[in-house]
Amino acid sequence: MPLPQRAFYTVQEAALRWECSLSDLAGWAAVGKLEIVAALRPVVQQGQVHAGFVAVPAADIMGLFDGGAAETGSLKLCRFRAADGDDWTLIETPDKCVHLRLADLKITVEEMQRFESEHGLMRRLAANSGAPSRHNWEGLLAFLIQRVHVEGVPATQGEWIAVAQDWFAQNSEGGEIPDESTIRRRLGPIWKSLQAAA
Repeated sequence: MPLPQRAFYTVQEAALRWECSLSDLAGWAAVGKLEIVAALRPVVQQGQVHAGFVAVPAADIMGLFDGGAAETGSLKLCRFRAADGDDWTLIETPDKCVHLRLADLKITVEEMQRFESEHGLMRRLAANSGAPSRHNWEGLLAFLIQRVHVEGVPATQGEWIAVAQDWFAQNSEGGEIPDESTIRRRLGPIWKSLQAAA
């Protein structure tokens, strides 16, 4: 039996998929064009328990995208919107606020599909995917996310590109590696955003 469709994309995966920067995603979310969600541990507000995935106000977490959380790598989330709600709920007790990192921010598959349809990205993605990609970009991205989680953000973009080249050399059929300019175009915006937040 095939696996079900995935439920979420990370914001890093969305940026790579749409070939945009993390700052672009934050901007679209801030003006209401895109919804970013995060997991909320159980919080009691006015006698009601809130938990699970909730919408995150982009204005409150902009520092995760522009380097404002450079010292801690996280920001406090003190308000949220339930998935089926219209109003923001304030977490009134400061010690109950949730610490979020960039990796905690997700976009649901339904939201990805809505955004892509609304902005004509489906046509662009389809045009770009006529033939199977020669290179396993998804596999590389998964490796890079894990590497950054364990080892941190590389100090230079050159090192970031070299890590990608090494991964392709070891994991591509015949050791085929994309040219450096292609890797830089695809991964450069992600490195810059990670460097700003590191």
